[in-house]
Amino acid sequence: MLGNNILALVVTLILCLIWLRAMDFFAHKKWIESSLSRKIIHIGTGPIFVLCWPLFENNNIYSRFFAASVPLLITIQFFLVGAGIIKDQASVDSMSRSGDRKEILRGPLYYGIVFVLLTIFFWKDSLIGIIALMLMCGGDGLADIIGSRIQSINIPWAKNKTLAGTIAVFVGGWIFCVFVIFLYQAWGIMNINTAALLLPITVISLTGALVESLPFRDIDNITVPLASILLSFLILR
Repeated sequence: MLGNNILALVVTLILCLIWLRAMDFFAHKKWIESSLSRKIIHIGTGPIFVLCWPLFENNNIYSRFFAASVPLLITIQFFLVGAGIIKDQASVDSMSRSGDRKEILRGPLYYGIVFVLLTIFFWKDSLIGIIALMLMCGGDGLADIIGSRIQSINIPWAKNKTLAGTIAVFVGGWIFCVFVIFLYQAWGIMNINTAALLLPITVISLTGALVESLPFRDIDNITVPLASILLSFLILR
């Protein structure tokens, strides 16, 4: 029913905003580095959102649009802050590397747009969308955190990226994918054999890690899920 979807939307939005504003507050207070808060937001917001999908009505063609409105609203806020229309220094501190609000118009904005599109086009009955989103969150999100804190060799084709960061993308993406899919199976949302998916998820996660290692800046939130989607269509159908 419409009321159930509205309630699910409100609950999901509140949980995501609590997470975002908590990280904004910590970064603004200098309790954590801006670069770290940016990635914590990146890693945590997606799983919170996807794990709220079961709250929305089944067999209702509009449910995905209600759900997609959550990242849409947050993405609109990102755009308004990045464009300088809304003054929100706490958000700038938590989502930019250098303190320049215009950085929000790149990586964070792409992140939100990808979530909106994948929610609408794949939704909770599709492994393809879930894997792409979890690889973007758990994989790409961990790359900077691990890569900047563990000393390792640089990737030959991308001098600003490290082997440790690339391994983190693979391992983090794999864990996030398996964790969410396992919960969806346990909750009865998907009738799937999680164990049978381990090899495909491994291949997709490895591919995502290789794509993330390419020497392109600020577009990993597009290239990683796109590569995941294309490969998923080939090996999951």
